[in-house]
Amino acid sequence: MSKKRRLKRVLPDGRTVIVPMDHGVSKPIEGLTEIERILREIDGLADAVVLHKGIVKNVQYVDEMSMGLIVHLSASTCLREPNEKVLVTSVEKAIKLGADMVSVHINIGSKTERRQLKDLGTISEVCDDWGMPLLAMVYARGEGIYERDPELVKHCVRVAYELGADIVKTNYTNNFAEIVEYAEIPVVIAGGSKKNELELLKEVAKAIESGASGVAIGRNVFQHRNPKAIVKALKKIVHENAKLEEVII
Repeated sequence: MSKKRRLKRVLPDGRTVIVPMDHGVSKPIEGLTEIERILREIDGLADAVVLHKGIVKNVQYVDEMSMGLIVHLSASTCLREPNEKVLVTSVEKAIKLGADMVSVHINIGSKTERRQLKDLGTISEVCDDWGMPLLAMVYARGEGIYERDPELVKHCVRVAYELGADIVKTNYTNNFAEIVEYAEIPVVIAGGSKKNELELLKEVAKAIESGASGVAIGRNVFQHRNPKAIVKALKKIVHENAKLEEVII
């Protein structure tokens, strides 16, 4: 299958609603003990989910779902240095698991930035060889760094673009229209820590108005009292340009 066809599964109209559920390696987290239930609830609404290989192998519904599958290739735990992401699987393994896309997490400004940049560059080349789209989750994280600094967010987007990613996920920040223009690949915003749903939806609406190509929101979906309802609201904003008052839950 070509990269273009795989990309269309995740960005059907050039925009996307992605639900990352890869947080369990970092630390045990509320909401991830019921992954199968949540997958069933959001299937047909979200465009794709991000999962680690063990979930893909062991959760039965993954083989049945219609939304796209993104296999996450990198990880770290909260016990040592959470910003030092390492590769824990391969593009080839993701293909065998039926992935439509793979993702890697890169923290520029971290102590292991150089290795992480090398990983991103290498993985992007392997993805090109296999026709596999690559989502790069790139953040500015390290000692003394404010990760929502607009110039640093712009730098994150440019790193992903220059090193060969097909989509970049990063933080929403001010002047986002300028940030989106800094790379000729789709830019999607992260949901970040758990927040009030009105605050979340306002941020998403602003991002879409500024030219973002969608969202990759995890905790604010799988920890929500009604995952189906919040994903439905996100879908309306992202794919239908719905106004905030039209989607308030």
